Amino acid sequence: MKNNFTLIAAIALFCSCSSTELVHISVQEPAPVTIPNDIKVVGVVNRTTPSKQTKIINAVDKIFSLEGVKLDQAGAQATITGLTDELTKNTRFTQVKPLNNLELTTVGGGFFPGAMTWEQVTQICKDNNVEALFSLEMFDTESKLNVAAAPGAIPTPLGNVPAINQAANLTTNIRTGWRIYDPMTKEILDEYPMTRSISASESGFNPAKAAEILAGRRDAVMEAGNRIGQLYAIRILPYWIRVTRDYFVRGTDQFRIARRKAQTGNWNEAAAIWEGETKNPNPKVAGRACYNMAIINEINGDLDGAIAWAQKGYENYNNRLSLQYVNILKNRKTNMDLVKVQNDATQQQQ
Repeated sequence: MKNNFTLIAAIALFCSCSSTELVHISVQEPAPVTIPNDIKVVGVVNRTTPSKQTKIINAVDKIFSLEGVKLDQAGAQATITGLTDELTKNTRFTQVKPLNNLELTTVGGGFFPGAMTWEQVTQICKDNNVEALFSLEMFDTESKLNVAAAPGAIPTPLGNVPAINQAANLTTNIRTGWRIYDPMTKEILDEYPMTRSISASESGFNPAKAAEILAGRRDAVMEAGNRIGQLYAIRILPYWIRVTRDYFVRGTDQFRIARRKAQTGNWNEAAAIWEGETKNPNPKVAGRACYNMAIINEINGDLDGAIAWAQKGYENYNNRLSLQYVNILKNRKTNMDLVKVQNDATQQQQ
């Protein structure tokens, strides 16, 4: 007990003596995939149908993985629908065309196939008046059914009757693969695998009851496929994340006052105190204040101002945390420039 108390006391002392605290801020990150601004009309194709050469192998694979003959086709189509709907909703493009009339094939069997030839891509785009292709290159499901039996009893008016309780669990792994083709530059803009797992359980004294989960498998796969399509469409949009930053809370009595103001959300008055402390004759204190001014400028969205303050904190006062922060801010500014390009491309369509 004494050792535990000593450890807790030491942790509390360390935290209370720390010269910094954390603040959480939201920052916008560029989309993982950048589509050239001149691409306005795109086609969506399904390339998951097994070719004649691999149909037998694919059929055997489905038998051993508990799949129905039409399960992958239905799931793939639901995935295409989810992608098309989401791309249309986000207004990045003037038109999104699902090209359902094409007979594109793949190796099947859960393999991510090689890319289509540029001659094939160019011809598809030309025939359908589109400027790029979103292609679902792979859709494969694999299920595992586990059945367990345990002795039990069914209550009846005449007493408990011995019976066997059947418990079944079905796990289905869905593997998909995507590519985005740009025929103008002959560049694959994205190549991305996605995996999702779904599971269902059922139990009962009637063996047929435990097998009921197989009946709902098709709907579950289609629902999951639709969601996969939606998630992939989001890869072309900037997104927000939460990050943490350290800021100084110790140095002078004024820092302690600014800390309390920051803790209540009164950042403007905290910033006024820090700005005053940047003129402190103590270089350590002035350096910390410059660093905190960089923090408040980032919170307010002024990255150039934040970089300038962080540079001053390191160059003039040798505040090491400021040097790390300069690199973080410069990287974020590069990302924000890309975000602006991506957002401008979306806004031009609205």
